[in-house]
Amino acid sequence: MSEPDLRVQIKEMLVKNLMLQVTPEQIGDDLPLFGPDGLGLDSIDALELVVSMEKTFGVGVPSSDVAGKALRTVNTIHDYILEKRAAAA
Repeated sequence: MSEPDLRVQIKEMLVKNLMLQVTPEQIGDDLPLFGPDGLGLDSIDALELVVSMEKTFGVGVPSSDVAGKALRTVNTIHDYILEKRAAAA
């Protein structure tokens, strides 16, 4: 799977599983997912996102510290998934 395709899959997962009122194309790769300057996700969304990542990509998030770093933007999720897949290979 090429890297742009993974970013598209991440955006589609976000929109579908978090029932966002935007299209995947409207989510920038570096747009903050949490807080008022981005998508405005909250802690409930974070939990849903972690579950969705496990189901969709087979990648878990072991702690809130890791989540805080890995779940900032589409790019950080993308890099985290690639890192975990490489470690598992």
